[in-house]
Amino acid sequence: MTMTLLEIMRTSNVIPVIAIDDPEHAVPLARALVAGGIRVLEVTLRTRHGLEAIRAMAQVPGAIVGVGTLTQPEQFAAARDAGAVFGVSPGLTRALIAAAASSGLPLLPGVMTPSEVMAAREQGFLQLKLFPAVPAGGVGMLNALYGPLPDVTFCPTGGISQENASQFLSCKNVACVGGSWLTPKAALLAGDWEHITALAKAASSLRER
Repeated sequence: MTMTLLEIMRTSNVIPVIAIDDPEHAVPLARALVAGGIRVLEVTLRTRHGLEAIRAMAQVPGAIVGVGTLTQPEQFAAARDAGAVFGVSPGLTRALIAAAASSGLPLLPGVMTPSEVMAAREQGFLQLKLFPAVPAGGVGMLNALYGPLPDVTFCPTGGISQENASQFLSCKNVACVGGSWLTPKAALLAGDWEHITALAKAASSLRER
């Protein structure tokens, strides 16, 4: 069954922002996160192994894999063909809007200001990534946006940590947060998948669904 972007966002408290340097880490990392209750995984294209990692993680039972750092139109179809079921971009341009429509890949675009939120909303995007969330105003900005734009749902990303995530999740217009603390490099290098599962369990319990 195909999930809507909002349903995907509401599946996990935290969407880990994942950069894969070693493709051998992809499957055990996905398994560790899913075991901890974090099913939605954003694999960025910041490394040359991004598409390969998406292809591998998409085969892990329970994993809902998306592609992050979409900045070029041609990346949409490639990520979709690799198994991504949603996309995330740091911003929104006409070319990205067209690529999302033609590829059929649901897009979570980044916005930073009220004007950008309204412009994205005019294009039909009601689920947005506040990015970078903390520099953009954090919880105060999200609460301020809720008044005039209550129909927009956010995934704040950028500066979110285990320490402040619950503050963001308490906002009425936040479905989930994005963060990289669930996949610390030291744990990846050591193959400490139990530690990553423990981090995922802690993230899953930040807010009861």
